[in-house]
Amino acid sequence: QFKLIVENPEKPIASGLQFKAVVEYTPTNAEDLQDTLTLLVDDDVVHIPLLGLIPYCDLEVESEVNFGEMIANNKLVTKEISIANHGTVSGVFRVSYDGVVLLNIKPARGVVKPKSVRKIKVDICTDAPGVIKEMVKVDLESRGCTEVWIKGVVVEQVLKVLGVSCGKVLKCVDFGALYFGTSKTEKIHLYNESPECMEWVAVLEDSAIGGEMGTDLQGSTDAVLHDLSLKHKDINVSTLILCVPNQGTLQPYEKSLVTLCFSPEKFERDFEVDDASVIQDYVLFLRFETVGKRGGCLQNLSGSHSRFVDLALKGSGFPVILTFTPGTVINFKDCYLGEKAQAVCTMKNESEFLPVTFRFRKAAHFNVSPGRGKLKKNSEKEVMISFSPRQIGPFEIKQIIDIIGTGVDKNNVDVLKTKSFHQIYLTLVGVCKSKQTSVVFTVNPGLTPLISNATGQFVVRGAGQLTGTAPVAILKSTQTQIHAHWKNRNCEDDALIAFPNDRAASLRPSERNKKYRTIFTKTERYNYVDPEFALTDSELLFRKENRKHYIDFISSLRRRRLEKEAARQFCIYNNPVSIGIEPAEGLKSPRISIADIPKEKPQPKMLPSDDNCMLTNRQLAAIVSKSTNKGVWSWLSPMPSSTQEKKDCSLTLTHKQLHQVFIGPSTIDFGDVCVYATTTRELHIINNLSVHIWIQIDIEVAQLQETSPLSQVVPPLTKTHIPIVFETATAGMFKSSFSYKINNQHVGHVLVVAHAMPIELQLSTTELILSPIPGCLAGTEFRRTVTVCNPRNHAASFTWRPVTGDRRSAFTIQPMRGFVEPYSDVECEVVWHPGFNTPETGQFTLCVRKGNSIKLKCFAKVTIHA
Repeated sequence: QFKLIVENPEKPIASGLQFKAVVEYTPTNAEDLQDTLTLLVDDDVVHIPLLGLIPYCDLEVESEVNFGEMIANNKLVTKEISIANHGTVSGVFRVSYDGVVLLNIKPARGVVKPKSVRKIKVDICTDAPGVIKEMVKVDLESRGCTEVWIKGVVVEQVLKVLGVSCGKVLKCVDFGALYFGTSKTEKIHLYNESPECMEWVAVLEDSAIGGEMGTDLQGSTDAVLHDLSLKHKDINVSTLILCVPNQGTLQPYEKSLVTLCFSPEKFERDFEVDDASVIQDYVLFLRFETVGKRGGCLQNLSGSHSRFVDLALKGSGFPVILTFTPGTVINFKDCYLGEKAQAVCTMKNESEFLPVTFRFRKAAHFNVSPGRGKLKKNSEKEVMISFSPRQIGPFEIKQIIDIIGTGVDKNNVDVLKTKSFHQIYLTLVGVCKSKQTSVVFTVNPGLTPLISNATGQFVVRGAGQLTGTAPVAILKSTQTQIHAHWKNRNCEDDALIAFPNDRAASLRPSERNKKYRTIFTKTERYNYVDPEFALTDSELLFRKENRKHYIDFISSLRRRRLEKEAARQFCIYNNPVSIGIEPAEGLKSPRISIADIPKEKPQPKMLPSDDNCMLTNRQLAAIVSKSTNKGVWSWLSPMPSSTQEKKDCSLTLTHKQLHQVFIGPSTIDFGDVCVYATTTRELHIINNLSVHIWIQIDIEVAQLQETSPLSQVVPPLTKTHIPIVFETATAGMFKSSFSYKINNQHVGHVLVVAHAMPIELQLSTTELILSPIPGCLAGTEFRRTVTVCNPRNHAASFTWRPVTGDRRSAFTIQPMRGFVEPYSDVECEVVWHPGFNTPETGQFTLCVRKGNSIKLKCFAKVTIHA
């Protein structure tokens, strides 16, 4: 089968030259051949082997596909199996699988071209945790059946709360006892024990079973039951507990430090109680949830269990119980200026759980020693309060005692600041009296003292003890003309009159812009200014500017006060009811009753915009009820059109905002559906935000291609739904998922599950006995009916075909063909026609178009009367 075509050269071949020889192979049967071509070159013999091989395909497939660790989040994870063809002709492969885990393998059969690789997609739906180890059989041409193992592990997305110091799982955080108004922080670790990234948000369970908010658990049963009104009050629990951060993203197997802060507050009660006995215990639950996996508010829409972890928080709030002996009002004895009166006050900390750190504020004329300190629980301390008056008169001072504790800064929760969180007031009462000094006048022996009266005859004894400046008697010079000199009678300047006894005062520095004249002749006085003590020109200008600054400040305060008062008066009279008419002018006020006053509907509180405030169950439920109470919007814009919509739909939502957008259920279960039937389920969308959101659905599965619309702009606080349409032509279990995007950024997944059943009809019985009915006409007594039922959601067409052998059947059935609507039935009547030598048995076959076939056996029971 080998042929050599060559012409041997007659002359030897020179160096550098060549000639060709052609070897042809012409196989006659499908087998590999082997031969040898012998080449003689001068004295050398060269053997060239010849191989004749038939064309073949050489297919090779991977033996294992490992998906690794996956999260049970209803996603469809895809891997590829490579089938390589190393041969020279195309090869055929076929994949078969009959395992427990539902695997979508596409394509299940095909052809691999020579010298190429064909990819086969294997989809696994991560809807339930477990270990996947399944075998897929791949039948390869010219190689036979090969086993391919599909391996993987589906795990739950686990979020754990760990202690910072111990590293163990925490179930409860005990803040202990705190005073009302103080704060305490605890640190925890959030741990993502899963192989995928996790977005989380903290939600405060203020309506959970077992939670307590301000109940005295140490009190009697009657007291606790009497205090249940606190549970119905509108309490903002988010101010009691701070969680920083309260949202975030955790990478696989990452820990994040979270700070919890407890700040108890004393709630107002409907009944009066003694503040000293008010003890409030708190038991709250903090839930860390995966974003978008809430099932609490939409239990009917949630198809899967929410991934979360609960952390119990407990603590107690106590009032400051500080008593004083002899009381809160302390009276001091009357004392004179420069003297001191003291009183001893005993402070006692009545609290059995907490110490007290106190600090007395400074008060005029009173001094406290020690001014600050700390009292242990159930202990007391003596404090000395001194009354040192600096002026004469009665005094009643409110002494403020600051109670010092740790407070939290909302901008930085990690740092606790020392602050005054409570004040206690003492009333200090004292009187300062003046000493009476007797003044004795003596006759002046002739020497004029430094300070004397107008005549210089009497002098006050003990005047040397007085301090201050000498008295100066002054009068407007233009108001008197007594003894005025003729040169100064017509003086019009506004000078001051100096009396004779002010000679000592005239030597001091005075204001330079003022003139002094004598009282009699009104001659301008000499006014000596000492340059060592007098103010310079720059100092005088500075004093003038400083005085002007304070005058302007006081004027601005007065002007602002007048403006506020004018605005208040304007608001009072600027309304459509009061138009300035006086009541005495005949305008009578209308009479109204309580029934005429409209009742205001309580508006649900919106979530605060503060990042430190957490989401709470009650706030979320209030927003959800406001959104769901509206009518369902069925026709919405597919794309943002207005300026506001475009602005809102371009926003990147935070984790807390995404947690308020409900798209569910997360698993749409169509149940048992019939092939070729169209089944619809609703995907609900509830937007609890105050902005528009844009929902886009991406469906690649052929069975869900009839779903429409795939894009909607949902207005604020609105609910809507998208009909998900399922239709298939292949019977079997269907499990797949589709994805959606919020604002073209945030991706989510929805699992679709269905069990496709073939078209099927059922009979009420497969054996029918026809017996005569007494009293009926001849030929009509052998009749019975059989019911054809359709348990599927697709109409079925049927036809009755009699099964006859050599003899003709004596049974007939009507109708012979027809339709059965979904979930309904049709009755068919079977009649036996008696005759000579007619068979008493018959058989029919119910043939369902594109469905099953059922056989019906009929028997005629003939009774022979003697």
